Amino acid sequence: MSSLFAGLTAVSPGALVMMAAGAVLIALAIAKRYEPLLLLPIGFGCLVANLPLHGMTAGDGLLTLLHRAGIETELLPLLIFLGVGAMLDFGPLLARPSLLILGVAGQVGVFATLLLASATGFSLRQAASIGVIGALDGPTSIFVTVQLAPELLAPIAVAAYSYMSLIPLIQPPLMRALTTTSERRVRMAYTPRPVSRRARVLFPLVTTVLVGLAIPSATPLVAMLMLGNLLRESGVTERLARAAENEIIDVSTLLLGLAIGATMEASHFLRLETVQILALGLFAMVIDTVGGLLLGKLLCALGGRRINPLVGAAGISAFPMAARLAAQVAQEDDPDNFLLMHALGANAAGQVASAVAGGALLGLVSQLP
Repeated sequence: MSSLFAGLTAVSPGALVMMAAGAVLIALAIAKRYEPLLLLPIGFGCLVANLPLHGMTAGDGLLTLLHRAGIETELLPLLIFLGVGAMLDFGPLLARPSLLILGVAGQVGVFATLLLASATGFSLRQAASIGVIGALDGPTSIFVTVQLAPELLAPIAVAAYSYMSLIPLIQPPLMRALTTTSERRVRMAYTPRPVSRRARVLFPLVTTVLVGLAIPSATPLVAMLMLGNLLRESGVTERLARAAENEIIDVSTLLLGLAIGATMEASHFLRLETVQILALGLFAMVIDTVGGLLLGKLLCALGGRRINPLVGAAGISAFPMAARLAAQVAQEDDPDNFLLMHALGANAAGQVASAVAGGALLGLVSQLP
């Protein structure tokens, strides 16, 4: 009984706030189905981390060990990239390589946010980590932040994953606001150029080598992404491909979510900089979407209306959610406008571009004093 009262009296107001925040994340995961595989373990980890007089985040507690073994070593983010690669189909991108430029445009928010964060008082290393939220890729954000600004890991990881789950609420209004009805009705003829098995196998190999030579700091992310894709496309490792896109990524996501939630202790999370990071993360996401849409509009105008601008919004790395949203908005104005395959091509390009952008930023900033 005495231990019960000791626990109750040890709960600080800040801990109560964070426990409520964890409960909200769990509720969003269950009731609204917002990224439940991520938000539920993050919310539970946050809840446990703010309980008084427990040993899960102290010393050699379970959550502490998960953080050391899975995040500080960057093992879990890289395993998740392996699983994502096994899910990706680069066929639409290989059939229409010009879509790659839309994936590049989908990273403009990363660099715009870096400049804004730096101007608002964050150090360059912190600003770069915040900017990577714009990649809309949780593992990339964690990979970069652990090396550049580990003290900001909790708010950056939460912002990255939360905004990924809110894409269906944020992107469609921007798509409708920045495109006309006429532009949204543009139909892109899909007569796919045959993509050979050789091309599908060579793509991950060539991409890994080129990125490794040009941007070494991006190699771990891109290499694991491409290894997963090679398992998928080789045709001889079906069991490994299935394991990567199912058991491996599921277990890694669960453990990563718990470890992230455990960093959301009140003493570290309830700060003004957390609010700033959340605001900057939202800015990054909006600018990414706007940049892709504006480039899509430009290509539509220059190309004689052969490209639907909505495909530009799929140039972010949130695969395949962003592609599905672009296709869905297009069909609101024209139910027979089938945009999904094109959007998936731009989305796959965005997945690769986000890893390259994060690695490039890491390599650039880590060399500065």
